[in-house]
Amino acid sequence: MSRVAVVTGAARGIGAAVVDRLAVDGWRVVAVDVCADLPGARYPLARREELAALAHRWPGSVLDVVADVRDPAALTEAVALAEREFGGLDAAVAAAALMAGGKPLWETEDAEWDALFDTGVRGVFNLARAAVPALLRRGQPRSGRFVALASAAAHRGLWHLAGYNAAKHAVVGLIRGLATDLRGTGVTATAVSPGSTRTAMLDATADLYDLGDVEEFAQHQLVERLLEPDEVAAAVCWLCGEQASAITGTVVHADGGFTA
Repeated sequence: MSRVAVVTGAARGIGAAVVDRLAVDGWRVVAVDVCADLPGARYPLARREELAALAHRWPGSVLDVVADVRDPAALTEAVALAEREFGGLDAAVAAAALMAGGKPLWETEDAEWDALFDTGVRGVFNLARAAVPALLRRGQPRSGRFVALASAAAHRGLWHLAGYNAAKHAVVGLIRGLATDLRGTGVTATAVSPGSTRTAMLDATADLYDLGDVEEFAQHQLVERLLEPDEVAAAVCWLCGEQASAITGTVVHADGGFTA
């Protein structure tokens, strides 16, 4: 029987790469994205056409849902859709996040701070509240997985990105607490911390720093290049699998050596 996942932030970047990898491996996926710009994010977010194109690549295996991770009811419905259409839920991947910053912490605007925490932290919390009960509805022996995208910024201070630092540290703390709450259930909770990955979010970060070339971020990584979304997705999808049963309450650093 195919395993089933819900993935947020699915329209592009690492989220889309996770959906593609899961679908290749025979998973059925509910792909969720807000598909709209949000206050506090000063760059265009994903569009409805991108999410639809992702689902179109995997007819019968991927369902696209426009929903805002800030809305608990919307995520509850996305999980219900997975159970209704695909028969249950085996993994939830919280990839929805955005970038804001570019100033010292004391000059950070409320709209930017709220955007970082409402989508990047509360969105993870909302997905956990919606998805974990469904993961626990699977019969024993369970192999449910909850995976959140953190960041190298959860482990290293970044210049003029203190709000983003704080939000990603919060994601790691949430995962550690969730994993502890899930003790003995057969359901695990982990985080993946990417380094500089070739995404629209990294382009937005380059703009915040007034960098002429996004490739400048590569100098901070031991691999001496930017990562591709599929490389990070490989780590996420491995953690979603039954074989990752020994990994919980911790972080996998898919960061190209950024935090070495």
